[in-house]
Amino acid sequence: MASSPCGNSNFDSGLEIKTRSVEQTLIPLVSQITTLINHKDKPKKSERTLAAIHRVGQAVSVAVGRFVAVGEAIATENQELKDEMGQACFEARRAGDAIAQLTDVGSSLPSQSDGRITVFSDRTGMVKAARLLLSSVTKVLVLADRIVIKQIITSRNKVLVTLDHLERVSTFQEFVQIFSQFGNEMVEFAHLTGDRQNDLKDEKKKARMAAARAVLEKCTMMLLTASKTCLRHPDCESARINKDAVFHRMRCALEQVIEIVTEARSCGENKILPASIYDGIKDFKSSVECLRENLYSLSPQSVGSQLEALVERTEDFTDSAYTSHEQRQAILGLCQLARQDTQQLVHAWVEAQQSVHAKEATEDMEVAILKTCQSVNDLRRELHKVAVGRASDLLKVHGEQLPLRALKAAGAEGNLEAVAEYSRTLTEQKEQLVETCRLLCHVSGSEPLEITCIHAEETFHVIGPQIISAAQTLALHPSSKIAKENLEVFCEAWESQLCDMALLLREINDIFEGRRGDKRPYLSLPRPGKHSLTNLKTAKAVKLDAEEQTSMAKLGLELRLLSSDVDAEVEKWEEQEHDIVRQSQSLASMAYNMHLFTRGEGLLKTTLDLFHQAEVLSEEGLQLCSSLRTFSTQLVDEEKSLVLTEMEKLVALCQQLQMGAKTPVQGKTATFQKVDSSIQTTRNILTVVLSLLPFCNKLNRKYKSERSSLGSPQDWRERQDASTPVKEEGALNGKNSNGFGVKSLEQHMAGLNLLESK
Repeated sequence: MASSPCGNSNFDSGLEIKTRSVEQTLIPLVSQITTLINHKDKPKKSERTLAAIHRVGQAVSVAVGRFVAVGEAIATENQELKDEMGQACFEARRAGDAIAQLTDVGSSLPSQSDGRITVFSDRTGMVKAARLLLSSVTKVLVLADRIVIKQIITSRNKVLVTLDHLERVSTFQEFVQIFSQFGNEMVEFAHLTGDRQNDLKDEKKKARMAAARAVLEKCTMMLLTASKTCLRHPDCESARINKDAVFHRMRCALEQVIEIVTEARSCGENKILPASIYDGIKDFKSSVECLRENLYSLSPQSVGSQLEALVERTEDFTDSAYTSHEQRQAILGLCQLARQDTQQLVHAWVEAQQSVHAKEATEDMEVAILKTCQSVNDLRRELHKVAVGRASDLLKVHGEQLPLRALKAAGAEGNLEAVAEYSRTLTEQKEQLVETCRLLCHVSGSEPLEITCIHAEETFHVIGPQIISAAQTLALHPSSKIAKENLEVFCEAWESQLCDMALLLREINDIFEGRRGDKRPYLSLPRPGKHSLTNLKTAKAVKLDAEEQTSMAKLGLELRLLSSDVDAEVEKWEEQEHDIVRQSQSLASMAYNMHLFTRGEGLLKTTLDLFHQAEVLSEEGLQLCSSLRTFSTQLVDEEKSLVLTEMEKLVALCQQLQMGAKTPVQGKTATFQKVDSSIQTTRNILTVVLSLLPFCNKLNRKYKSERSSLGSPQDWRERQDASTPVKEEGALNGKNSNGFGVKSLEQHMAGLNLLESK
């Protein structure tokens, strides 16, 4: 009996797939291999069936050969990977050849008659070959992924070297030259890390990467103005302190990026996620509910210890000087109730254990479990109310930016005493915001949002003193345009973080109410100095009075419900990075901000803010229309017609909103009518988006499935990469050998190869 073409090798790399690109690249291969292994083993095989199996096998073999050639080229250019990559490529090629041999069933004659081993006679051999192929291809991809990490590290090192040069410059001419180089290097680093962030599967790492990249983005402008100020006023101590803080923060952020991509363990890793009350409650409830199935799964002492650890964490709330007496008493009362219910549970538990016949929870114990879980749920609800309520109140108070305005004015007047006074006010606000972010972290409801809360806390903690040092510099040099510009940049960063905090608060609320998953909304609020409308600069910014808010309440509620419905629909998409998903989420976020405006809440304080937001929303809507038009190119006539019809409605509504937002009005009545029209048009835009999302999602899944499924020879021919002609070696009837969607494999590897050669 002939031996299996794959031999007895059992190549199992045991590699963990950490990026979406590697995972998505392997899906078509898994699909095609599964098709070959799971074919129906009928006594009689038609010529068509045999031809199809033969065609797929040959296609896999040829495509793997091309894929391996790219892997070997990468190994040649990267000597540190040469041995491992060479072995993986060898195994992949061997497995591809084995599959080609096993699927060589071009005739309907039984394979046993000529002694050949085929997929029909050696299913075990086919399974071994498939496993070998999958593991070896995975290893090639994971090894190639190390090159991406190497590129990020190399790019970071270049940025650090230039950062050191920037810190030591002594003339404007030298600074301009080096900063230009620094800017180019930061752009490259931003592209590499942005791609990596989107590619990561771990949501926690993705959130940490987003936080580090946000720091680098904001600090780049701060570095420019802080360095210019220091060069202009070299003997000014406050200017030096201001600059040093920016450089230190950039270096920390660069180091955090490298820790994430290399999975290095540092002291910061342990600090990044302190124990939250949300996690404590979740773990405690899980332990308690496990007792239903197994009375001996843990000890009464461990349950009591878990609860006490949980209660101890509530001290962040009860010890706060900003927690009211009523709130403190409510939290302490609920903690005591949880202790009492847990004691009753332990009592019923001990009685159940002493019973000879009881193996599961008794009726008394079941009641005690329910009461205990309810008491900790009530505690969580109260803590959520306290944290979110305080954050909302702070955003209302700080939305006016009174201390920042006062600091700018005092600095421009050269009034050091006033700067010191307003600095104390800003410091107190900073401490309130830092503590509130800490409380929000306790109730955030997911690890990514916990990380975002920690990022917000660190940002307020760092930027507060930087604003003060920038104001001190301006007060010492009130005629300095550079010092004034520097203070403005730091104030904008503070306001930007307040905007981000408002969106973070909304996400925490949505998760608590069960409306959303763990995904962050796209930040879409207009930033200070951005999206300004020339013809609105002279318009009077007014607020809605109580009567107007009441009349707007129904429209505002409709916006909230529609934005939640849009969020729910985009959650159903498999491709969360799809342009249609991103832009729809952005529209929903902005519509929610407009809803808050109708209630006198959020960061849209005046009608001018609302009209700014309306124009940004219309621009995003037109971008969505462009994405829909691109999406429609892959559709057939009837489907395409339906999408384009709805898209035209969306274009008209966005243009209507844009024109309305740009049209100046005078008088209270006209302004109110413009507000009403803007919100109604926004509602109509979301209604159209909501009708498009499920239809487009269905079509996207359909065509994605067709592209990755075992198609006809015509499908394979259409999928061939036009830029890489393929010889017809081994293909059946001259058909294209690009079988299991390996085009994506080659593009992935070619992209890595191209980047490495730059």
